[in-house]
Amino acid sequence: MEKKDVKILAVVGMCGSGKSTAIDYLTEKGIPKVYFGGVVLKAVEDAGLEINPENERMIREKLRKDEGKDFIVKRVLAETKNLIEAGQKRIVLDGLYTWTEYNTLRKEFPTELTVIAVVMPKAMRRKRLAERPVRPLTIEESALRDKAEIENLEKGGPIAIADYYVDNSGTIKEFHEKLAAIVKEIGFLDA
Repeated sequence: MEKKDVKILAVVGMCGSGKSTAIDYLTEKGIPKVYFGGVVLKAVEDAGLEINPENERMIREKLRKDEGKDFIVKRVLAETKNLIEAGQKRIVLDGLYTWTEYNTLRKEFPTELTVIAVVMPKAMRRKRLAERPVRPLTIEESALRDKAEIENLEKGGPIAIADYYVDNSGTIKEFHEKLAAIVKEIGFLDA
């Protein structure tokens, strides 16, 4: 596998911070994505369960307990390597959560990986979660999800050690401008 000139961008952040908006911005520019959550959603469906935050959390935690903390990242690595072997030079990773996943990716792609954390004030994030059209969460549900993701999934580590931080407390236009500046700086896109 030739990694010359390959750049991999992982977007991290707490639920409701705007990770999906950042990912959409990049994929709309033709960048392929590898979706960590797809592994979990498929497992929820395979278990015959309804797709909802409770079942997703339960399955995500069960997979990591039963098959190791690196279960999801092993599948993501395989898909990423396949894209590189197919000639992709730019890849975005959607859904990096844990410290274990971060370390696995950093070991495999020491110079190719850049991590961007999407951040915003907690109250604003929870308000947006309550108002989002797809899978809205109450304030209580988002607080429980935050707690579970930090305590059970080591989500804080990759956010804390991110290479770049982008504040998403303004408009989408402002957010896109901030993202464009970062991806141009790191040579990921011409923006």
